[in-house]
Amino acid sequence: MPLAANHCSFDASMKSAIRFALLALVLLLVAMVSALTAMRFAIHGQEVEVPPLVGLTPVEAERAISGLGLQLSIERQYYSPQIPDGRIMSQLPLPGTKVRRGWQLRVAQSLGPTRVAIPDVTGESEHAAELNIRRRGLDVASMAQVEAPGIPADQVVAQNPPANATQVLAPKISLLVSAAPDPPAYVMPSFIGQPLGTASRTLQDEGFKLGNVSVAPPPQPAAADTANSPSGTQAPATPAAAPAPSAAPAPPPQPTPASMIIYQSPAPGQKVLSGATINFEVR
Repeated sequence: MPLAANHCSFDASMKSAIRFALLALVLLLVAMVSALTAMRFAIHGQEVEVPPLVGLTPVEAERAISGLGLQLSIERQYYSPQIPDGRIMSQLPLPGTKVRRGWQLRVAQSLGPTRVAIPDVTGESEHAAELNIRRRGLDVASMAQVEAPGIPADQVVAQNPPANATQVLAPKISLLVSAAPDPPAYVMPSFIGQPLGTASRTLQDEGFKLGNVSVAPPPQPAAADTANSPSGTQAPATPAAAPAPSAAPAPPPQPTPASMIIYQSPAPGQKVLSGATINFEVR
């Protein structure tokens, strides 16, 4: 009987120990989960999202990040034709990035468009004026030509913006260049049937140039008639003449002042400019 009592007491003690161990394990797991959750909240509770700052002034940017625990650092300044002077033109980290509180945001500030003095290029040639403009970092917007009596051709007579203008944003210079006057125009007269010498003197007196003068080939003789005789019988063939001894070819005929003009280019009635070249064919 004492042995049975001792055995029951031992079983009860084992069961109590097991229950205590299980309870301790459950409490340990709960504690670990609570610690991980608290750590996660502690870590993520310190993260904030970077707001967009491009286009803001530094004062506006400081106001936008003041409640997020972030810091602002202006590291660079650049010229920009798009972003007004004094405003932020770029930022790092980019908007939407998750960072910890106390993180430093690096930004670049705009100096606005480049402002330069416009050079005076009037009186220069078109090429020299363009080089002068581009050497200063500027550009040519447009270029027009105009006839200007008394001014040599290919010379800048006006510009826009004017010389020495300042505070010009994104400057591009338009130029007005003098052009050579067009030569006078004439109606081409007819020289056909006139001697070449007379036509040449007329052309020189009027400021034209004599071009190519070619000699038309002589007309070819008609072929000999080899038809049948009136009696209906074919004429007896005559013996072929012996070939003449070969001789040196005759030199091509050359035009003379007395040669008659049979063709001209440009044709009569066409519009021609002073100094044009006239071509003839003579016989």
